[in-house]
Amino acid sequence: MARLHYNIIIKGKVQGVNYRTNAQAQAHKFNLTGFVKNLPKVGVYAEVEGTEENINKFIEWCYVGPKLAKVTEVLAEESELVGYTTFEVKR
Repeated sequence: MARLHYNIIIKGKVQGVNYRTNAQAQAHKFNLTGFVKNLPKVGVYAEVEGTEENINKFIEWCYVGPKLAKVTEVLAEESELVGYTTFEVKR
C-alpha cells in the first residue's frame, strides 16, 4: 500500500491541553510516523506519513483532539514523502 505524507495545521485552543501527547498516541494507534509540535500562538503543526485511510482517521481525530481542546480549524495538505520511521513530539 502506498505511503503518503501530509502536513497538518490545527488551530484553536490546542496548546496546554495535552494535544501533542494525545496526537502521538493517535499516530501510534493508526500506525503513522512523523512528528507534532506547537506553533507560536496559532496552534499545533504535525507531519504524518502512512496509508491514506489511516491518515484520514488521524485528520478526523485532529478536528476533535483531546477532551479540553477546542479546535477551530484543521488545514491538511499532501506533500512529498520524507520517510520518517517514528512519531515524535517536538518542543
